Amino acid sequence: MNYQKKYLPLFLGLFMAMGVFIGAKLNFKASPDKFFANNSKKEKLNRLIDYIDYEYLNYVNTDSIVDVAVNDILGSLDPHSVYIPVNKYQANADDMRGNFVGIGVSFYFYKDSVAVINPIEGGPALKAGIRGGDRILSANGISLFGSEMKREKVVDHLKGLKNSKVHLKIYRKGEPELLDFTLSRKQVPLKSVEAAYIIKDSLGYIKVNRFAESTTEEFDKALNLLIDKKLKTLILDLRDNPGGYISAAEKMVDEFLQDDKLILYTKNKMGEVVESYATKRGDFEEGLVYVLINENTASASEIVAGALQDQDKGVIVGRRSFGKGLVQREMSLGDGSAIRLTIAKYYTPTGRSIQRPYKNGDKKRYYRDYYKRYKNGEMQSADSIKVADSLKFTTPKGKVVYGGGGIIPDIFIAKDQRNEVEILNYISQLGNMSYFIFEYLDQNRNQFNEMSFNDFQTGFEISDNTVKNFIKALNIKDPAINLGNYSKEIKKHLKATLAQQLYGSTQFFKIINKGDPMIEKVIGLEKDKN
Repeated sequence: MNYQKKYLPLFLGLFMAMGVFIGAKLNFKASPDKFFANNSKKEKLNRLIDYIDYEYLNYVNTDSIVDVAVNDILGSLDPHSVYIPVNKYQANADDMRGNFVGIGVSFYFYKDSVAVINPIEGGPALKAGIRGGDRILSANGISLFGSEMKREKVVDHLKGLKNSKVHLKIYRKGEPELLDFTLSRKQVPLKSVEAAYIIKDSLGYIKVNRFAESTTEEFDKALNLLIDKKLKTLILDLRDNPGGYISAAEKMVDEFLQDDKLILYTKNKMGEVVESYATKRGDFEEGLVYVLINENTASASEIVAGALQDQDKGVIVGRRSFGKGLVQREMSLGDGSAIRLTIAKYYTPTGRSIQRPYKNGDKKRYYRDYYKRYKNGEMQSADSIKVADSLKFTTPKGKVVYGGGGIIPDIFIAKDQRNEVEILNYISQLGNMSYFIFEYLDQNRNQFNEMSFNDFQTGFEISDNTVKNFIKALNIKDPAINLGNYSKEIKKHLKATLAQQLYGSTQFFKIINKGDPMIEKVIGLEKDKN
């Protein structure tokens, strides 16, 4: 398993490097004139770029020079001040806004055609009757199939202005003629709350994957749905949540804390402190909360875990979180690009800063220190987590908590040491498994047309032959990786992915969470109380 040991930390690190770039949503109140007034230092940079543009021997794209300069400047500051170029800004904005304007389908390019995986809940395509497996052949008369078609072009034709019309021609297996659909493009939600369901009796589960503008509304809806089902104890799953807007995290904490309890405070370089307190809006102030975290839980999700831990409201279960305690503010640069600049630190209610140490301009070392957790044993033992007595704090009920380098859980759960399972999770995230299941459904979709999720969950099983076909499709050359020994885990992942494409993300988690060590620990704790 040298392959896994060598590359898995890198894969996880790259995921976190992207995830923690998401900053807090704050308004830039200062006048642009204040920041961009002429002075000799700024004029020097302008003159240099103009001089290169007009006089340099060879043609140089000065836009790229500016991008490099901005990246270098921000890279010398801290690990979380970042530049968002023009070509990435819109997708980033859609993701953090929690919606986009379009027809609302997820799709693959499959054999040179646009194949619908499934219509997105709440989008125009679902309401119009578009189904998983449909092929979109054209949009407003423009062909969308063929080997030359690129994903970006397809997206451009399916997205558009709100309420604008798009006429689609669709091929559906079993239909003798092409189908015509005319849709009005609408705002389509990008879910940040992926699952909400009752596990057993009054024990509920909510999975949140990021903190976007839409998260508060989504979470309130999910929480009230479970409260209506007699929820008394909630598992809030923030594993692999890279964070997002501080305001969304504050509002989530407010659901659990009593009035006037401190949620967090921020402090800028001038020493100005801004405090955030719980209000009367909380819907679950009397219930018990278990918060699941891991090494990829970062930023705004650490605000939630830290506030609930410090206020003796939540029990934190899992492994030490990432450790990002810096606040970013976004500012447009006027050409469609933007920067997110670190402008403050945030502190949990007891006064903890959970930001990991960093050296300005040394991002490689910053993330390399994160990888050390895999080597120093702390993924397997809480005793291996290094803490400093100088960073010791005490909650109102006398519990000792520590600052510096993430949220340390109240109940430690070791990382699964079976490397093959980790590889399976990575394969699933990459989409190999999702694509395989799409192909499987393309051949067998009629089998599931009249099958309810309950019947699927209890009566359908992935066959040994399907597992063999999946392993063959992966085409893994490393002889040290023998996935055939892990048929049970593969079947579980395949079935969960199949459920996701057929029934939705909540059904995915209902299957994938079976036997999950952290969830099983909570179930055991609740059982012992009764």
